[in-house]
Amino acid sequence: MIDGRNREAPIKGELTIFGGSCSQQLTQEICAYLGTQPGEVTLQDFPDGETFLKLESDVRGRDCFVVQSTSPPVNDNLMELLIFVDTLRRASANRITAVIPYFGYARQDRKAEGRTPITAKLVSNMITAAGADRVLAINLHADQIQGFFDIPVDHLSATRVIADHFMSLKLEDTVLVSPDVGNIKKADEFARIMGSEMAIIDKRRQTGSDIQAVRIIGDVEGKNVVIFDDMIATAGTIHGASRLVKAHGAKAVYVGATHGIFSGSALERISEAGIEHICVTDTIEARASIREALPNLEIVSVAAMLGEAIRRIHRHESVSSLFSVDAEV
Repeated sequence: MIDGRNREAPIKGELTIFGGSCSQQLTQEICAYLGTQPGEVTLQDFPDGETFLKLESDVRGRDCFVVQSTSPPVNDNLMELLIFVDTLRRASANRITAVIPYFGYARQDRKAEGRTPITAKLVSNMITAAGADRVLAINLHADQIQGFFDIPVDHLSATRVIADHFMSLKLEDTVLVSPDVGNIKKADEFARIMGSEMAIIDKRRQTGSDIQAVRIIGDVEGKNVVIFDDMIATAGTIHGASRLVKAHGAKAVYVGATHGIFSGSALERISEAGIEHICVTDTIEARASIREALPNLEIVSVAAMLGEAIRRIHRHESVSSLFSVDAEV
């Protein structure tokens, strides 16, 4: 585990970390890990909805990091990130790193059918054009999105953080379930860390929010099932997978995901799925209404992992050891 008690002296000097409006708490925890204070900024909306931003900290010649997830409302938060980066560039920051714990539009990474956009590429171009020199992200929906950027991308994995949480529960007779074929690689990494068996669900997506779990490959009867995915959006995948494994005799169902979006009818679907326990990270700040609706929700922090990555980037040290799920994070 990355532990602030074991790190070197707090960082001082030419480093400033700013937090966007949707990542304030995470920014505070990252700065606490690094022994520094967030940069001061004034953020407000004009009556017509335009975003206004003013840096209250001097950034000339400094190494600057902006922590901002592009979570719902996606367009507002994305625009704020772009304005943040542009403001830092025009204020003569030496280097600007966009820290994007959750990268919105990541699921639009290809032309699934004719006459549709590849919006993930468009967003990456916009971030680069705004003036970002580097991107730091966690669990992009598809690894190839790193290649959409023409600037360096540090792509971290929160799998170890979530796996450590489930191992602390000391569950017996566990089997790790991948809710779809596309998630097999990430699920295999999770299963390897936990030392558990793995099963796979074959699903069919009917619409953007309607998903049908068809069959399960593997044995879940009498087992504590841990379903692991990169995100929970409308919870259609989780809902279908939970019902399917229970129909196949699962003892109890646990769910782990990096990004907890909880959009649309997610809360209702999760409530009726009979899930024992859910764990997500704080890449997206959970609203109070979500915490109240899901008393079985546990949120684990990625602040130490991001703080360590920022420390190493700032000091021009290797970040590659943090890419692996085997890293002690």
